[in-house]
Amino acid sequence: MVKKCQSDSSVKIGRLYLKNPVMVASGTFGYAEEFKDFTDLKKLGAIVTKTITIKPRAGNPSPRTCETPAGMLNSIGLENPGIDNFIKDKIGFLKKLKVPIIVSIASENSPDEFLELAGILDDLKEASAIELNISCPNLDKDKLISQDAQDTFKLVKAVRALTKKCLITKLSPNVTSVSEIAKASEEAGSDAVSLINTLCGMSIDVSKRVPKLGSWVGGLSGPAIRPVAVRMVWEVYNKIKIPIIGMGGIMDTQSALEFFIAGSTAISVGTANFINPGISSEIIEGLKKYLADNKIRHLSEITGILKI
Repeated sequence: MVKKCQSDSSVKIGRLYLKNPVMVASGTFGYAEEFKDFTDLKKLGAIVTKTITIKPRAGNPSPRTCETPAGMLNSIGLENPGIDNFIKDKIGFLKKLKVPIIVSIASENSPDEFLELAGILDDLKEASAIELNISCPNLDKDKLISQDAQDTFKLVKAVRALTKKCLITKLSPNVTSVSEIAKASEEAGSDAVSLINTLCGMSIDVSKRVPKLGSWVGGLSGPAIRPVAVRMVWEVYNKIKIPIIGMGGIMDTQSALEFFIAGSTAISVGTANFINPGISSEIIEGLKKYLADNKIRHLSEITGILKI
């Protein structure tokens, strides 16, 4: 009798242990409760919450989304209930899932808001990790923190001094050298980087001759950006030693595998959730089958094995 290979797809990111490497990306899954009737949330490796700010935020004017070839543009503008209401109204449901919760945070004005939020979350036992969203393109700002290596280093280092929780820095593709920013994150003490956030884009209604989004420009996501994301993951993997959480146009198991082979330790599924709310569970099962079929004992065996 042939003994079947027992594959292990668990991963470790800093102090964070995941039973599998599949997360749901911030901004595409709400606070999980919205998806409870469509998929088994307890199967997920981790849930990354919609980004939280200090105060409640109404977000950008509508329309906020529009379809594009092989993708979508969004300009939500970080609409969220604020940290106090998040803890009061959202954390209870998330706690029941017994799945690692990664709380995504951002500032509206001063970078000091990141420090205030990190301090609050450091005392919140339900928060397994903190994601620094320093790369959202849908805010009225001339420059993002993630577009400057020194600014990134300064902020990550300051947050690192405030918390022992797993710290993940979410990077922007709208830069000259993403690996330089990733290296600054690593040197400042980030446990991991997640990339990529959306690409800046615009779509025009040619009949009305106006932008299709209320705030004119937005973030492009979906399979259209996958080749860019995979290339950036590969570039960063060859420059840093901390784990990479890859994202950007992951629609199925095959596209998820591209990210692992390019160098991702874990992946995050975003836009695909809007098309198929159960896609993350399908990818989890697909990865298990791939490992078993190829007699691979642990997912780490294919991480970054791209042959050039």
